[in-house]
This record gives sequence, structure tokens and C-alpha cells, in this order.
Amino acid sequence: MNYGMVFYILGWILRIESVLLLLPGAVGLIYHEKAAWLFFLVAGLALLLSFVLTWRKPKNTKVYGRDGFTVVALAWIVMSLIGALPFTLSGDIPFYLDAVFETVSGFTTTGASILPAVENLNKCCLFWRSFTHWVGGMGIFVFMLAVVPLLGGSTFNLMKAESPGPIIGKFVPKIKDSSLILYTIYMVITVSEFLLLWLFGMPLFEAICHTFGTVGTGGFGVKNSGYTEYAPILQNITTFFMIACGINFQFYFYLKDRKWREAVGMSEVKAYLGIILVSIALVTVNVRGLYGSLSETVRHAAFQIGTIITTTGYATTDFDLWPKFSQCILIILMMVGACAGSTGGGIKVSRIVILIKTIAKEIESIIHPRAVKKIQFDGATVAHETVRNTSVFFGVYFMIFFLSLLVVSIDNFDFTTSFTAVAATLNNIGPGLAKVGPTQNFGFYSWHAKCVFIFDMLAGRLEIFPMLLLFAPSSWKRYT
Repeated sequence: MNYGMVFYILGWILRIESVLLLLPGAVGLIYHEKAAWLFFLVAGLALLLSFVLTWRKPKNTKVYGRDGFTVVALAWIVMSLIGALPFTLSGDIPFYLDAVFETVSGFTTTGASILPAVENLNKCCLFWRSFTHWVGGMGIFVFMLAVVPLLGGSTFNLMKAESPGPIIGKFVPKIKDSSLILYTIYMVITVSEFLLLWLFGMPLFEAICHTFGTVGTGGFGVKNSGYTEYAPILQNITTFFMIACGINFQFYFYLKDRKWREAVGMSEVKAYLGIILVSIALVTVNVRGLYGSLSETVRHAAFQIGTIITTTGYATTDFDLWPKFSQCILIILMMVGACAGSTGGGIKVSRIVILIKTIAKEIESIIHPRAVKKIQFDGATVAHETVRNTSVFFGVYFMIFFLSLLVVSIDNFDFTTSFTAVAATLNNIGPGLAKVGPTQNFGFYSWHAKCVFIFDMLAGRLEIFPMLLLFAPSSWKRYT
């Protein structure tokens, strides 16, 4: 491992976080809150640590493959540990492990909370809580590579380790330019949703926080009632942007460059939208009797399908009261997730598509043993390495899922609660069913269960392997 470069990158991450912490501090000053100064204090601490880690430029600036995965995992952990301090110091979340849970849930865009009443928090803490969604949605390393001239090292390994999905590529030859393009698109979507929510009647502060939660597909709200008391038009706007942010951002890059054929031809996007439309239709039919009109039924069905498949986690209704058929659809969508290269979590639609095509290929090879058949994805042949990585991902995913379920079950809550709690955290969704439903929280779990959930949230956001590499002794060996 190139320790010098690992520490140097962590230093830059802390420097960026120190700047980000100034925003909730400023919000606190606007609302005349004493907790505002705690954000400035923690920002100063992060800045001091960053200077310690970056005071000397490493001679070897190469970021090797395992370095990229390891430093990304470490960076997300360090950011969460620092970011949790204002919650505890302010007294809003007195128990530090709970504050870490809340912060990890924010950065990983999970939206699971230990708080029974969010409206009791300081405005600066509410803002920070939602802002972590926006930061984590696109990825802190994507942001860093866009604004920091990082020594010219092999930064593609950093972007690859943090980017969600099985296929990672560059929009343009330079990673810095790719990062700038991604954040430009991200900013345009963010500003567009904020303006629409604000113009259609949502209060300014709430519009900002809900925009962060929607565009980052996180789901932290600022009201205990969630989205239930907002006007239908605001719910519909949020539904549109949740689904839009679950689309692979390569799609928007094609639209920007007027490459209409490439955009329309993206098989993952078509599969993603098809799954959403079919799910909305099935749920609408199933829950029709629970609502007064067809339009209301479609609105709630579309919102909940959108919020679950994109792993956002908002709610306009208590879907824990829906029929079991609709709940099963939601659980399936929890695992399917959004597109690769989006801000959404889950397994990713592209992996599902590749898996289905792999199964079809195996069946075909049994019928025609001598036939040579390649798996095609968007008109190109899928490399054997991608197919292998996809298969391995599924195996490791379910291994972690069931091990987590086993440990969490020690708390002896009902199976639905434990199962959906693990599904909600590993897939970065937020709410589950039963005791962790949309009107409940995770605060009643024991400390060891919360530690499992924290690991699952980080593993889910970072595509599992960066977190696993932390436990591999060979990852920590120096290069010779």
C-alpha cells in the first residue's frame, strides 16, 4: 500500500469536509442557534487534521487499485466520524454511536434514522443531516476530483471504487473533466427541483432540505409526518425527480451532447423505467380500495415505487398498511435498486439485466453445447470479467445479507422487522416494514445491531468490496 498517498488523500477529504461544515454553521447563525458554533469548531478540527496529513507531498503519487478501494472506504468512515460530532456536541443526538449511525445514513443516502422526532433538532443539524445526502449522492471523491488538482496520480481507481454499478467508464478522456460534467448535471437537477418545490409553495428551508434528500436519493425529511402533509403537486414533483435521479447519469450526458440514439438505446434505462411502470400498475390495482380516487391511488403508488426503487426513502402514506402483495413488490424493488451510475442504491438494474442474460446463455449452452454465444449490453459484448464480477457480487451480497440478518436477529424482533431492516440498510433505502416502517425508526436496536447496520450502509453505498478490503491483511502491506 502507498501509505503516503492514502494519508494525503484523507487529508484532502478532511479539508473538503471542513468547508462543507461551514454551510450548516451559517444556517445556524441565520436562525440564531448556539449549535452553529459547534459546526465551526468541528470544521476547524477537520482542517487542522487535514494540514497534519497533507503537510508533505508524497514522492510516489500513484494510486494503485487496492489503494483506491481502501482509501475510499477509509474516507467515508472518517468523514462520518467527524460529521457525527456536531450532533453529539449539540445534544441533539447525545449517544455518539447513534450520531455516527445518523451521519453514515446521511452520507450513504440511506435515510434510516434513530430519531423519533426530527422536528426537535436545531435547524443547522437538520440542514447538515440533509446536506450529507447531497454530498454522498454523487460521491465525495467525484467532487474532490472535480475541484482538486490531485497530483496527477491514477485517480481513475478512486472514481471506480466509489462509483455505483458494475460498469465504470469515463465520459471524456480526463477524469477531472468527467467529474466536472457529472457535478454540472447534478447541480442543474438540484437547482431545477429546488425552484419547482419553492415556486409551488414549499417553504424555502424545507425545499432546500427535501431537494438534497431527493437528488441524493437519501430521504431524510424535516417533519415527523414526512411527505404526507404536502400538496399533491409537490409530491408529484418529488416523484419525478426521484425517478430521474435513479437513471444512469450517462443518459444525461448523451442528452447534453444530443446523442439521441445512444440515450434512447440504453437498455438499463429502458429496463428501469419498465420495472417502475409495471410496478405502479400492479400496486395501483392492489391498493385501489384504500384511497378515495384513482388519481390519489396512482399518486401514492408512483411515489412509493419511485422512493423504494431509487432507495430514497420518503413516504406519502404508511405502506406498512398495504396488502402483502404490494409489500412484496416493494421488498423486491428494495433489492433491485436504481441504475448503475446514478445516485440510487440497491443491487442495480444493470446487474439484474446481466444476470438474466447470463442465465439465458447458460440455458442456451445446455441446449446447444457447441454454440458460441456472447452476452450483449447496449450493442456491445459484455467482457467475461464483468460477468464474473457480477456473479461474485451477488454471492458476496447475499452472504453479507444473511450474516447481518443472523447477527441482528439476536435482538429477537420479528422476522419482518429484522429482514427489512437489513434490506433497508444494505440497499441504502431507509424505511423497511413493521417496527422499521415509514412511521418508525431504528433507535430501539441494540448497539451491536446498529454497528451491523452502519457496516451494511457503507458496504451498500461502496459496492461492498472497498469495505471488505479493510479486513484483508494483504491490503495493508507496503509495496516493495
